Amino acid sequence: MRADRLISILMLLQTRGKMTARALAEALEVSERTIYRDIEALSASGVPVYAEYGPGGGLALVDHYRTNLTGLNENELRAIFMMLSAQGPLEKLGISRELKSGMLKLSAAVAGLGSQEEEKVQKRFYLDWSWWFHTREAVPYLDVLQQAVWQDRNLRLRYRALFFMPVEVTVEPYGLVSKAGIWYLVGRVAGCMRVFRVSWLIDAALLDDHFQREPGFNLAAFWQDWCAAYEANQMAYQVTLRVSPEVQPFMPMLFGQPVRELIAQAGPPDDQGWVILTLPFESLENARDRILALGRSVEVLEPEALRASVIDFAEQIVKFYKG
Repeated sequence: MRADRLISILMLLQTRGKMTARALAEALEVSERTIYRDIEALSASGVPVYAEYGPGGGLALVDHYRTNLTGLNENELRAIFMMLSAQGPLEKLGISRELKSGMLKLSAAVAGLGSQEEEKVQKRFYLDWSWWFHTREAVPYLDVLQQAVWQDRNLRLRYRALFFMPVEVTVEPYGLVSKAGIWYLVGRVAGCMRVFRVSWLIDAALLDDHFQREPGFNLAAFWQDWCAAYEANQMAYQVTLRVSPEVQPFMPMLFGQPVRELIAQAGPPDDQGWVILTLPFESLENARDRILALGRSVEVLEPEALRASVIDFAEQIVKFYKG
C-alpha cells in the first residue's frame, strides 16, 4: 500500500541519510518514477524532503527533522534488535519483507539511536537457533498451516507414521511451534491434542469448515508440558553401569551435566577406582550404541538384555575384523 511505502521512504531517509532514487527504488522494490511521485506526496504533506542534483546528490530530509513512532528507549530497542537477529524460523513463515519493514521503523524509532544500536547488535550478537549436525528441513506446507491456524479452519493432513505408512486425519490446528529450527503443528484430533512434525507431512489441505477453539487454551503452556512429557518418555530406559576412573571426568560432557551430581552421590569407588552409576537412555539400542563407543571404559551391569546385546555386538565386531 502507498501509505506503508511513504512511511518506509521516510524511515530510510532518517536512518541512512541521503539516498538516490535508484537506491530507494531497489530497497522498496518499485520503480524510480514511483519514488519521485512518493517524494512529491511527502513534500505536499509537509515533510521537508529535498533533492540534490549532480554527482554525490540524492534525496534527503532537512537536518534535525525526525518522526518518533514509538516511545522506545535505548535498552528496549537493543533488546528488540537482539531478538530479531534470530529471524530464521520467522522467515519460513513468509514474512521476511514485513520483518525488514519493521526493523526499518524500529531503527528510526528512537532519535539518534536506532541505526547505531542495530549496527552494534549485529556486530556483537548472533543467535543461531539450529542444533549441531542438523540439516535444514523442507516445510512445503507451512504457508497452508499458517493460514489454517490464523483463520481457525480445519485441515486434512496426510503424514508419515510408524513404518512410514501414510495416515490421513482431520485436524483442528491450534498453533505452530518452532523448536531449534524444526516446525511442529499443535492440533486437536477427535478431541485430543496432538503434535505433528511439519517436515513429515505428505500433504496438507485447507477445509471450508471452521472450528471453535477450546476456551483458555495456552499454546506456550501446552508446549512446555508436552516437551517435558516427551523428554521423560524418551529417557525411560534405565541402565546401571560400572565406570572406570579414566572416563569419569568426561562423563558430564558425554551424557550431560546431571551426571556430575550422580558421580558425586555415587557410592565409594572400588579398589581400582571404578564407580557404579545408573543413567537414563532412550532405548536399549540407543544405550548399546553409546556404550559400545566407550569400549572397555564402562561395563553394563543391568539390564541383562542390554549386557547380552553389548557382548553380542562386540563379538561380531571382533569376528569381523579377525576375518
